[in-house]
Amino acid sequence: MHTFLDFEKPIAELEGKIAELRHMGSSGDLDIAEEVSRLQGKMEKLLRQTYAKLTPWQKTQVARHPDRPKALDYIQTLIDDFTPLAGDRAFADDQAIVGGLGRLRGQSVMVIGQEKGRDTESRVRHNFGMPRPEGYRKAMRLMRMADRFHLPVITLVDTPGAYPGKEAEERGQAEAIARSIETCLDLRVPLISVVIGEGGSGGAIALASGNAVVMMEHAVYSVISPEGCASILWRSGEQAEIAADALRLTAEDLHELKVIDAIVGEPLGGAHREPEVAMASLGDALEGLLKAWTGIEGGVVRARRREKFLEMGKQGLA
Repeated sequence: MHTFLDFEKPIAELEGKIAELRHMGSSGDLDIAEEVSRLQGKMEKLLRQTYAKLTPWQKTQVARHPDRPKALDYIQTLIDDFTPLAGDRAFADDQAIVGGLGRLRGQSVMVIGQEKGRDTESRVRHNFGMPRPEGYRKAMRLMRMADRFHLPVITLVDTPGAYPGKEAEERGQAEAIARSIETCLDLRVPLISVVIGEGGSGGAIALASGNAVVMMEHAVYSVISPEGCASILWRSGEQAEIAADALRLTAEDLHELKVIDAIVGEPLGGAHREPEVAMASLGDALEGLLKAWTGIEGGVVRARRREKFLEMGKQGLA
């Protein structure tokens, strides 16, 4: 049974009726196939209508859905012979950042992701996907290693933002994020970045300064969370829905603004309904992007990446 969001209540009611009918049919001689088929069609129609007109705030809720595939799910499904690498070689191993070597459909890659965790225990272990400075320094170490061995880098972005705690500030959070962005822009190998869920502020851009930046259809990517924006502008998180509209954080908005390069489609009802389908779609997209950047000289790869972000600034000034 799915976990339903607030705006999915009518869908939840229909799914409940279908489950109830199926249970009745399995315990007796009742022929309920026709009624189940009718309700199934009605539910799919309602699901299609609902997801065709999601508001930015509803998209944010979908991006945060607890059953949505996480970075480790994508790695386990798409990356063969994955060998995890740990630690920043300076302070600690931050569990909010996972990374290592592997192969995506035969292509050797370095993959780095922000992991939120799935249940209470794993969420606490991964700090709810909020990296500390040592997490970004681990990411930098892995990116430099990939550069040394001429391996393309894939980053999977899914974070509400960098960890805002006192100890993170004491260990140089802002500097670590800035250095991570600098490292991304300095690589001579292709860097493909994917926003798979939440792309929150500097915590996201630290891993998303790539040659190609793509978003899953129902992911969000913004300079601040809607709640954070609302608390600053209106002194109340209750205005988060209005803030989400103003932030232009959906994949469609960001593609139109040329902040991202492509959108990867999700199954009807979001990636959490059919995770395997969503992950396969991303695998196809990544395979195509890696092929497109294969064989390009390192200096050109770096120059194109830098030009891409400089162009965004020019558009903003125009």
